[in-house]
Amino acid sequence: MGALGLPGHLCDAYEPTRIPFLPAHGVISSIAAGHYHSLAVTSSGEVWSWGRNDEGQLGRGLATTRDTWHEPRKVEGLEHIRARAAFASGVVSAVVGDDGSLWVWGRSKRGQLGLGSGVTEAIKPTKVNALEGEDIVKIFCAGVIWMGHVLAQTSDGKLFGWGNSGDGGLGILSGNSDASSTPLPDSDPSRTPRASSAAIMEAVKRMVLDKMEKEKSMPIVWEPCKLEELDGRMVSDVACGLDHSLVLCSDGSLLSCGRNTYGQLGRPCDGFRMLPVALPFPPVSLAAGLGHCLVLCRVPQEEESTGIVSWGWNQSSQLGRQGEGDRPEMVNGMAGEKPVVISGGRVHSIAITSGGNALGMGSSVDEPEPAWLESLEGLQVLQAACGFDHSLLLVAV
Repeated sequence: MGALGLPGHLCDAYEPTRIPFLPAHGVISSIAAGHYHSLAVTSSGEVWSWGRNDEGQLGRGLATTRDTWHEPRKVEGLEHIRARAAFASGVVSAVVGDDGSLWVWGRSKRGQLGLGSGVTEAIKPTKVNALEGEDIVKIFCAGVIWMGHVLAQTSDGKLFGWGNSGDGGLGILSGNSDASSTPLPDSDPSRTPRASSAAIMEAVKRMVLDKMEKEKSMPIVWEPCKLEELDGRMVSDVACGLDHSLVLCSDGSLLSCGRNTYGQLGRPCDGFRMLPVALPFPPVSLAAGLGHCLVLCRVPQEEESTGIVSWGWNQSSQLGRQGEGDRPEMVNGMAGEKPVVISGGRVHSIAITSGGNALGMGSSVDEPEPAWLESLEGLQVLQAACGFDHSLLLVAV
């Protein structure tokens, strides 16, 4: 799909490889990875994109030829704003301007654009007018090609949601009466610690087919709505997986909502209501993959330190540890390093340490503990962004 931004003959890269086509002027200040496309923001506020463009998520129209998708190009139509961050899902891209405005482009019949009832396409960056007057600092795009929800966090701690509301990843919005909390059946093979690979993949296949069938009557929130059940609480961080969400509040409480197929809610029930997740240490920041969760926690030691707590789907050891995935547990094997950045993909995760080192967890490492990315020795890694099956690392130059 070209998500790596490498020359056309290099479809895959099994070690970190420098992207050759990014602008020579301006330093890359932040990165974002969608499922099969990538975004980069420069220090001058430009946005560059590359990868899959079947839904127009590159912002260069639908008429461009597929053999150019791998080439990073500047996103046109954002000249009137200075981008401070970019975000991506499977089918939609988004940028937050330095004035707090939100701009989106791509194609989604599940409402991920947030542009109003029935609006499923934006070939060029388009402002989300429903958030006029709000100072957006982050947005979190979830879902795969056939589904998805979006959460947006403001500078004053409010949280807005839109998109597919059928799986509970949006919590309870105004007018949403479904507040059920239903325990999962014990017979679900994906929730059995010793489930075979075949049983888990069969469960995933059934889930996909079920979601495709449900799409025919999918409940959609077409414009951003405030999450009313968080009234009185300030939000400090958010993360979205395939069909679940995590919300960290400024009082230190961690909440989860959505489906719990892989134990990704960190508690024994699923549902639309946001309920607390019990962690062994105070949470600092969040990340979510397709069906797993990573939380950076403050760990009490002689000197203040941080560690990673993980839970959820662990088919490829993406939790960075062995053991049951439906309970939050610490990730070991960090060799005394202090993690400061975390990111999750489909079946892999990446952690960046305070020393600028990177560790991989899951496919294709597929080891029970984090493994150092040795090819980056001597470089300082600043950021990590995990897509569906690819990763981006921002490195100091």
